[in-house]
Amino acid sequence: MEEWKKKQNNKLQVVKHEGEELDDPDLPKMDEGRQPLSRKLPISSSKINPYRMVILLRMVILGLFFHYRILHPVKDAYGLWLTSIICEIWFAVSWIFDQFPKWSPIERETYLDRLSLRYEKEGKPSELASVDVFVSTVDPLKEPPLITANTVLSILAADYPIDKVACYVSDDGAAMLTFEALSETSEFARKWVPFCKKFSIEPRAPEWYFAEKVDYLRDKVEPTFVKERRAMKREYEEFKVRINGLVAMAQKVPEEGWTMQDGTPWPGNNVRDHPGMIQVFLGQNGVKDIEGNELPHLIYVSREKRPGFDHHKKAGAMNSLIRVSAVISNAPYILNVDCDHYINNSKALREAMCFLMDPQAGKKICYVQFPQRFDGIDRHDRYSNRNVVFFDINMKGLDGIQGPIYVGTGCVFRRQALYGYDAPKKTKPPGKTCNCWPNWCCCFGSRKKTKSKKSKDANNKKKIKSREASTQIHALENIEEGIEGIDSEKSTLMPQIKFEKKFGQSPVFIASALLEEGGVPRGASSASLLKEAIHVISCGYEDKTEWGKEVGWIYGSVTEDILTGFKMHCHGWRSVYCIPKRPAFKGSAPINLSDRLHQVLRWALGSVEILLSRHCPIWYGYGCGLKPLERFSYINSVVYPLTSLPLLAYCTLPAVCLLTGKFIVPEISNYASLLFMGLFISIAATSILEMQWGKVGIDDLWRNEQFWVIGGVSSHFFALLQGLLKVLAGVSTNFTVTSKAADDGEFSELYLFKWTSLLIPPMTLMIINIIGVVVGISDAISNGYETWGPLFGRLFFAIWVIVHLYPFLKGFMGKQNRLPTIIIVWSILLASIFSLLWVRINPFLARGGIVLEVCGLDCN
Repeated sequence: MEEWKKKQNNKLQVVKHEGEELDDPDLPKMDEGRQPLSRKLPISSSKINPYRMVILLRMVILGLFFHYRILHPVKDAYGLWLTSIICEIWFAVSWIFDQFPKWSPIERETYLDRLSLRYEKEGKPSELASVDVFVSTVDPLKEPPLITANTVLSILAADYPIDKVACYVSDDGAAMLTFEALSETSEFARKWVPFCKKFSIEPRAPEWYFAEKVDYLRDKVEPTFVKERRAMKREYEEFKVRINGLVAMAQKVPEEGWTMQDGTPWPGNNVRDHPGMIQVFLGQNGVKDIEGNELPHLIYVSREKRPGFDHHKKAGAMNSLIRVSAVISNAPYILNVDCDHYINNSKALREAMCFLMDPQAGKKICYVQFPQRFDGIDRHDRYSNRNVVFFDINMKGLDGIQGPIYVGTGCVFRRQALYGYDAPKKTKPPGKTCNCWPNWCCCFGSRKKTKSKKSKDANNKKKIKSREASTQIHALENIEEGIEGIDSEKSTLMPQIKFEKKFGQSPVFIASALLEEGGVPRGASSASLLKEAIHVISCGYEDKTEWGKEVGWIYGSVTEDILTGFKMHCHGWRSVYCIPKRPAFKGSAPINLSDRLHQVLRWALGSVEILLSRHCPIWYGYGCGLKPLERFSYINSVVYPLTSLPLLAYCTLPAVCLLTGKFIVPEISNYASLLFMGLFISIAATSILEMQWGKVGIDDLWRNEQFWVIGGVSSHFFALLQGLLKVLAGVSTNFTVTSKAADDGEFSELYLFKWTSLLIPPMTLMIINIIGVVVGISDAISNGYETWGPLFGRLFFAIWVIVHLYPFLKGFMGKQNRLPTIIIVWSILLASIFSLLWVRINPFLARGGIVLEVCGLDCN
């Protein structure tokens, strides 16, 4: 032992002082470059243990609460009581699905210095893995080209080896405006990228960098920086003028359509019928920055569209980018961002590589998800746009199980996981053998062992041969022969026909899909690769393949992100949640009430589509790699729109109780009072403890609670109706792109009113509850002191609804102090109809007739 320690210390001294490179497995763990690249940080026991105890206590109180509620019906308001019981049971079930995935939350810490020590050694080329970045855009009038340009510039200027980054911009609207804006962006990038890398500025999106209210002269910076910053700001202002000029010119489309600079018609004049288009702006033809350095690839892609084909919206566009990038650059990792989500932390890619390139834990990770952070939201976050509760509480809980769900942007994928492969399984260490048995006992199983050893050796030889064969599939002209060669030797891989059924008829793409570490075919010319890239984005390429079913982004829902992540977890992969100190990505959110409700409507509609499909997590994927609590979270993510029905009914009950004088609870005993108090206290305690370990403020928690009610009674309800119509009656709904904020003044969109039918149900609930409060108080005043006691519970119930809908009411007011006339008319009309029907039907009135009493007044 002493000799071994001495040997280890000698090796450490060599590494520290002589700088020699030793590739020795016995190198001591003190060598920083061989340490893990990340570590888990469990929540402290002083915070998590009380939290778990309160959850269990709340479960017990819920059981006692329902025992009391079910055994004590309200006989004179049986319908009200039964309705409330059904609603409360559903709320309890949905709480369980939401709560238990948060049982073991964790945080993570990365070590970027260790990543550099391991993969960026002095005097040698960087060994960091390549990354293909996907940026998706559709309508340049709703997604301003200046925002897309800033996202692209932040990607090109990221702190990552230039030759390891390729940016692909998907223009699914085939807009010439996007194409020309990207051309201008590529020219400005030649100046912007070297400026960012020279002075290590943050963020590297120029719009947000120059908008920061920071005194850059305060830190006594070098004079050259001050001079170059001013010059760069002038350059950016000129760049903005050019982009805005293109936008202004695009407002009026010529009758004959757009024409390019050489006079030829723009191929995408017909958005629904145009060929595939690919343009490489940066990364070839000798285009370098102003200092003569190479630039990352920048590639414009617009897939082919023809009438009669289902193009599958964003998911189809993403799958086209997977195939194009596999042919051109074929990086082993893929970053997916929306056009309005720029890289706020230039080291974001390195943060992801700390997990994906970790030699121990990285092999089973399918993606690294970053939280979404937003700019341009009002200080009070009126409509819970930041979604802090979800990103800082729920996602941390999922990270302690099998990983966070995929949320559509700010996610770095392993390409092999997107191809539908299963996660690698852990190899068990060989069992220990013992020589204590006599030789004659070999008849009890040694033959089986020798046979199994021989078969394992044969399989290992086949695997080695298959690896050798796969590394030989490089030359473009020999791809088909290479795959045939694999078939003869490779029992573990599918034959070529099965590859084509899975990936499509592109030998170049199939060859790239077999290369786990990425890379492009050797000896292939750029022209031949571009020709193949055009082929893989054609309309009919995915026909009779597994694209959208088992490969790539999964089709069948407008929220393709949930479905895609769910399929990966079913294949046994795990994901990771990474929260750097400086937010990795920032984007814009629809702070206007109507746009926000439409965004929530689209999310909820996607969940309903998954709920009614074969991929529903309630019945799909059993017996695979999905963990039970992870399944709970996926079930919760698809059933939550159903909560809109009991929520609508429950928010109507207070008004009904006040108008009829009935209540959902009988006279409360001391035992019942204790139960109600215990339930409220346990709910409050759970929230407080979540705020502690999730580091969430009480205002964020309250805004989330308010918008849960607002979205539940409006967007979720309409999504449920639309989803049922789409699945059962075949009535399809159009996907609308959420408008991205432009620079028309801070919070200018917050006060903008846009009419939508989604506004009617919450406003109706608000009016009938206010009417109910007025009627209840008036009735108590007229009937005397003894009626105030029973009124208190009903008033509390109604005020609970009104307070939750308050941000909704404030959103109507805007900068004016009055409601829009159309909302008042519709809401009063619906409230009046409801009241008249109630008077006519009144299902809670006894059918024995009206009881007449003597008034006691002498009329003579």
